[in-house]
Amino acid sequence: MTIHSSKCCRQPASRRTFLADTGMGFTGLALGASLLREGIARGESSAPDRVGAKSGPQRTPKAKSVIWIFLCGGVSHMESFDVKRELNRYAGKSIDETPYKDLLDEKRINQNLVGVNPGHYQRKVLMPLQTGSRRYGECGLEVGDWFSHIGNCADDLAVVRSLWTIHNDHGTQLTWHTGRHPREGSFPTIGSWVTYGLGSMNENLPDYVVLGVPTGDCCGGEWTHGAGYLGPEYAGVRMNVGGSNAMPYVTPPAGQILAEEQAEEFSLLGRLNTLSGIEYPDDKALRARIKSYELAFGMQTAVPEVTQLSNETAETESLYGLNDKVTEPFGKQCLTARRLVERGVRFIQVFHGGGGGGAWDAHSEIQKNHTNLSRQVDRPIAGLLKDLKQRGLLNDTLVVWGTEFGRTPAAQGTGRDHHPQGFCCWLAGGGIRGGVTHGATDELGFYAAENPHYVTDIHATVLHQLGLDPLALEIPGRRRLEIDIGRPIHEIIA
Repeated sequence: MTIHSSKCCRQPASRRTFLADTGMGFTGLALGASLLREGIARGESSAPDRVGAKSGPQRTPKAKSVIWIFLCGGVSHMESFDVKRELNRYAGKSIDETPYKDLLDEKRINQNLVGVNPGHYQRKVLMPLQTGSRRYGECGLEVGDWFSHIGNCADDLAVVRSLWTIHNDHGTQLTWHTGRHPREGSFPTIGSWVTYGLGSMNENLPDYVVLGVPTGDCCGGEWTHGAGYLGPEYAGVRMNVGGSNAMPYVTPPAGQILAEEQAEEFSLLGRLNTLSGIEYPDDKALRARIKSYELAFGMQTAVPEVTQLSNETAETESLYGLNDKVTEPFGKQCLTARRLVERGVRFIQVFHGGGGGGAWDAHSEIQKNHTNLSRQVDRPIAGLLKDLKQRGLLNDTLVVWGTEFGRTPAAQGTGRDHHPQGFCCWLAGGGIRGGVTHGATDELGFYAAENPHYVTDIHATVLHQLGLDPLALEIPGRRRLEIDIGRPIHEIIA
């Protein structure tokens, strides 16, 4: 099939040449990288000097992909990767009755925090640690027993123990992903900034994939993997793992349409969208729709293949805990994340405990809650780290483990309350130094006392390792606050 070029009615042009000329065709949008490799697309041979959409790295990257693991509800930092033994010493006492009563300074508590009442802490007594702990690796990292499998990977981890955020409710789940709270509107997530800045490494899978159940609508919902003002083409695409159909909206009804017929339909749809694209070149929704149609066609083959976990060896299945009913669901998500990295997906966001405020929100029975939930994720996450390392993928895959805030040192009955003043996360691979800790909370785990980092410093570190300058990524007419951008944590970078 040929289409007559608008430049010359006498010379028929191939469809690909026409699409390259317009720069807006459905193939040109979804498979622009492919056209450039084939020498068909016209324009500059190298990346433009400007920054912005798909401009590529501004410096030599140390990572190519990111696996972003998020535990919904707020994991206790003091019983995971920032163990505080002083809680056992002063258990049952109020903070006022300890040498650390100055921690309750009203001005300090209120600084940068929303919805926090200082008296709330004065009335509470300290709760002892609800699990044991031990040291791991040559670095001697102390880890709570709830995460003993991850502890065995201690020499690959960089633990940041001095995070803080500004909200005391579960909307902070969105703050962790965007730097902003739901009441402030929809803003780009870290995953969308990555795909906006770098573009695609594959043709038949989304650049930004979301696994697991995200947080509930009360606490960010779809915005936790959305793209805000960057536009829908940079948003995360959810993929089901473990079911019979990973993406039911991609697969056509069985027996109702032949592959050849569908290909022709997409071709016609692409030509029609191309004409609309010429008339409306700034329509982000149209560009995203064009891209999604072409991508959906490629995903019909690629997605079933990537989720075919039965092709893995028995040793690999055991590594991720697929032989245990407790660890199997999250193990499948972690294994799928590794398979997506192998196929060139830029950013994989893995949720655990999603829905509502999050399963890790242990206001009561924290010992039972964290014991059960950690058993679901500990072995699979450790398996992911070990598998990436043995395959040589950890060198250029950055793994991030995090949650929206910590839990209070004080008791809330049999549980612990929300605690934004100080908490922790860890990073591994992708040019990150292993076996290090950075920053610190005080002896009770109350404040980020040493080298404090707002949550967007984690975003800036991820972008830095991918070769992107977090200060340079911008949208004309959109002003980003300094706190939105963050600063890379150079102390944990190799």
